[in-house]
Amino acid sequence: MPSAGLAPRRIVQLSTLFAMFALYVAQLVSASLPYVPVFVAASAAGLALDTYMQYKQPGLLTLLGKVRFDVTVRQLLRDMLILVGLLRIDGIEPLGEQAPLLFALLAVYVLHFGCQAAAVLVRRTRTLPILTRNIDASELRLSAAPPRILARRSSHRMLTFSIPATVGLLLTAATTDAYWGGIGIGLSIVLFGGGTLYLATWLLPKKRALSEAKVMAWLDKWLANYKPTVAMYFSGGTTSAYQANMWLSTLADVDGKPLIVLRERFMVNKIDATDVPVICFPKVASMFSLENSTLKMMLHPANAAKTSQVLRIPTIKHAFINHGESDKLSSCNPYAKAYDEVWVAGPAARDRYQLADVGVEDKDVVEVGRPQLAPITVGTGPAKGAFTTVLYAPTWEGWDGNPGNTSVILAGENIVRHLLADDRVRLVYKPHPMTGSQVPAAGAANARIMAMIREANTRRSGARPGPEAAAELARRAATLDKLTSTSFRTSADEMEKMLLQGRPDGDRQAAVAEATAAWEQAYWASFPEWEHLIVTEARPAIFTCFNQADVLVSDVSSVVSDWLAGEKPYAVANTSGLSEADFRTGFPTVSAATILAPDAKGVPGLLAAVRGESEDVYAEARLELKEHLLGPSDPPSIDRFNAGVAALCARADERRVRMAARGDAEIPAQREDSVEEQVADAMASEAAPESEDVTA
Repeated sequence: MPSAGLAPRRIVQLSTLFAMFALYVAQLVSASLPYVPVFVAASAAGLALDTYMQYKQPGLLTLLGKVRFDVTVRQLLRDMLILVGLLRIDGIEPLGEQAPLLFALLAVYVLHFGCQAAAVLVRRTRTLPILTRNIDASELRLSAAPPRILARRSSHRMLTFSIPATVGLLLTAATTDAYWGGIGIGLSIVLFGGGTLYLATWLLPKKRALSEAKVMAWLDKWLANYKPTVAMYFSGGTTSAYQANMWLSTLADVDGKPLIVLRERFMVNKIDATDVPVICFPKVASMFSLENSTLKMMLHPANAAKTSQVLRIPTIKHAFINHGESDKLSSCNPYAKAYDEVWVAGPAARDRYQLADVGVEDKDVVEVGRPQLAPITVGTGPAKGAFTTVLYAPTWEGWDGNPGNTSVILAGENIVRHLLADDRVRLVYKPHPMTGSQVPAAGAANARIMAMIREANTRRSGARPGPEAAAELARRAATLDKLTSTSFRTSADEMEKMLLQGRPDGDRQAAVAEATAAWEQAYWASFPEWEHLIVTEARPAIFTCFNQADVLVSDVSSVVSDWLAGEKPYAVANTSGLSEADFRTGFPTVSAATILAPDAKGVPGLLAAVRGESEDVYAEARLELKEHLLGPSDPPSIDRFNAGVAALCARADERRVRMAARGDAEIPAQREDSVEEQVADAMASEAAPESEDVTA
């Protein structure tokens, strides 16, 4: 299906590029004849098509840029062909009228390259060695960005500012009057020249950013005043921010002064709304400012290539907290032994590391629970009401493409078919956001599943909430969006965004939590209780779906571990090829689950147990497994987490004391002589003859 959808698009792209080259050929042929009507029409159409693609279809021009046929070359070729046409059109004197136009047109290109040079200088001066959020950085002399067409979009600038010159030359070709060409080129000169001068004002001291040394000195001063104690370190790709975002609420509640440390510039605005200060260190050298700060420990929700760089800082202790726990091998990565401690939810993960034998010693594993599971409500017995809500939340296919990773390919359609066959089921389908990213078959199966759900909804009917429900959802969404997102001008660059994302006003975390709860209530109220739902957006979050569902169907993943916090029934699809006995033995998190084979024939029995129509044989096992996976409920997880923070910070303090004592022991005591005595001793030593080395 995806390939069928791409074919027409590729045909359109190839047709557009072919039309561009055809217009160049028509321009060349008509200029050589010359045939003025076709010449003018082809030149104008070529400029219009190029401009349209720059603004509306920039992806079409990527291939041309790779073969060095970029916008400057295309515009230069277009203008050269126009000059060839003018040379051959009767009524235009080559030396009397065309020569001044030629030199004026050359001035346009000189100014274009001058503007481009100014843009490069401005961008470099506005590229800071660090980026921040939730920090008052007004001392850094931050300023708004210049217009994007001047500073960052050279191709758009080239075409847009050249339009007057091209139009003027074409009018000259049509009328044989050089006056029009002079006016058009003059306007282009004004645009390029004025744009260059205006852009150059950002190089003046008032708008110019501070030097790198001064910025780092400001950071050292801020760190000294803020006195951070615990930081979350994160590095990753554009789709990995969720791994850090799931820990934001916990980090905000941690005892001490929290900090978020990032490594990629784009990640600064991928992190969700938070009041915790954020610092991005794109270069490893600048990151070592943390070594001289009060920072004692770092939390790591993911392993990344750049993690090894921060592990070099000896004054900081490091704890790996992961972004979810499951029975998959990826939850026991050998890289974990690089950290001082590995924090896990409960005894199950401790056992998992020891069985995996990846070099993580048991003494370095600390059980802290899962503080972010606090919003999950505990089940209250068999499902009641007209409909049983089933949450089907399969994981993705993984990097290795193992068919046992996800149920979507081999079992997904069967699971959904059996669920939809029950008139008392309301299905909420929430696939992993990366489904289909590695295995196209998973993406195709996911599309078929969503089509099945939409078709099933057409066979259902009943009362729907009134328009006031949709209006309430829109109002709540607008309030939440205002709190959780920052709107920027199109021209805003990193410095301007840093300026606008200074110190937060008030307790934004509490406001966001309140607005989120109100939005979630409005979201679920906006749908009838009988309608199946497909949830593919970030909102509603998975925990909200947990609270709405009576039963979960999923795969071996961290979703299962988190679901157990609510103590409700769940099922896990077995697409690994193992027998049910071996599957339960190999994956402890499924020991209290109903196991579904790829044919999903166990779905009716699962629903009967959820509704209390048959015995829930795994009820007691779920309670035991919950404690085994997530740890005890008392003390609360956040208390255990803070205890872990305090203990690791204490280890960092102990090391600093030892290093300070060792340093004092290695440095000879200094005499408290007067300045005069020290100078006299120095002069005496310089005057004395060098002694022989008598060291054995």
